[in-house]
Amino acid sequence: MTSPTASSRSPRRPAWAGRNYTLLTAAAVITGLGSHGALVAAAFAVIETGGDGGDVGLVAAARTLPLVLFLLIGGAVADRLPRHRVMVAANVLNCLSQAGFAALVLTGEPRLWHMMLLAALGGTGQAFFGPAAEGMLMSSVEGEHAGRAFAVFRMAMQGAVLGGAALGGAMVAAIGPGWVLAADAAAFALAGALRAFLDVGHIPPRAPGGGLIADLRDGWQEFAGRPWLWGIVVQFSVANAVVAAADAVYGPLVARDHLGGAGPWGLALGAFGAGTVAGALLMTRWKPRRLLLAGTLCVFPLALPSAALAVPVPIGALFGVMFVAGATVEVFGVSWMTALHQEIPEHKLSRVSAYDWFGSVALVPLATAAAGPAEEALGRTTALWGCAGLVVLVTAAVLCVPDVRTLRRRTTPVARGGTECASADAERPVGGLG
Repeated sequence: MTSPTASSRSPRRPAWAGRNYTLLTAAAVITGLGSHGALVAAAFAVIETGGDGGDVGLVAAARTLPLVLFLLIGGAVADRLPRHRVMVAANVLNCLSQAGFAALVLTGEPRLWHMMLLAALGGTGQAFFGPAAEGMLMSSVEGEHAGRAFAVFRMAMQGAVLGGAALGGAMVAAIGPGWVLAADAAAFALAGALRAFLDVGHIPPRAPGGGLIADLRDGWQEFAGRPWLWGIVVQFSVANAVVAAADAVYGPLVARDHLGGAGPWGLALGAFGAGTVAGALLMTRWKPRRLLLAGTLCVFPLALPSAALAVPVPIGALFGVMFVAGATVEVFGVSWMTALHQEIPEHKLSRVSAYDWFGSVALVPLATAAAGPAEEALGRTTALWGCAGLVVLVTAAVLCVPDVRTLRRRTTPVARGGTECASADAERPVGGLG
């Protein structure tokens, strides 16, 4: 029998999944598995040292605060330096902080301020990593295939979130939180090694700028000059904040009082995660022409979990509501990434992503802190209906922005028409994958 020739062999990966994209996806899955297991481990590490819920919140806040403070600087740095170097450096910092956290837990009784300091280092690393990673991912695919590529990437990430949380919980129970934190440090080391092999040879060097402040100002002008961009970021500043308050504060309380405790609530959160995987799978096939209109309409169901908790509905109905909300919000997520990819110049992607990230997380600490006083003042049911109403209100408001309703999908990104913004994966044809 004649051996098949190289030209007749089927490629091992789709034509749109270039080398950079494949490395980025693999590394993201590895860190996703480790990090979401480590979130469980960190909470139990605090509890096992005698800490209470307030101490767990302080450690979480210690991670969030530097993320908010340094995001914009991280975006400017990622557009000034080679993005893969910024990503690797951030992975090294995360690896060291988690390794230190693990060593403290395994060798003794860590003090609260030790854990807060190490969590803050991890948040600092994430502030520099996030904008660089998003810019790198968006520059790793061509416009024609962007929607499917982002959907597959997000599907892999959401699967890692589900698997990491479940695996982390099981590992904490079996071997203790210290070893789970050590595994997360190893995951950051492996992911950083993969990201070191990213190819940035086809991205032209950045033109010299006027300094960090000038880069931040330039990013702001790019952000503020697009009403669809800042409108949706403001929308999600509010939506993310109230959803976080409902999930982190009210959800566990409703589960304790009406749904059977932590177990059913954990399954409900898992149903949301499963919905995001299903939504990403849908977006590998569906390519809505009006990107932002379709995505924004799919944000309305994000109000359903808060409303369901306000009733509260039986646990089976809550599972269904959470699944639908996860699936529809993932439709928005893929549409949003595709819109950014086609509309924002490649050399400004990280700065714009930083403003996006900043808006997405800035109000979350305030909302979670205000959730308790709001419950005391208004009652839990009223507060939950308020969360649902705010999601509907800000989503309806952003539909008043003309570009949100009219922005259309393009096969060739408008920001990448010239050689100045060549894709990082514009590789020479090799094995039919070029």
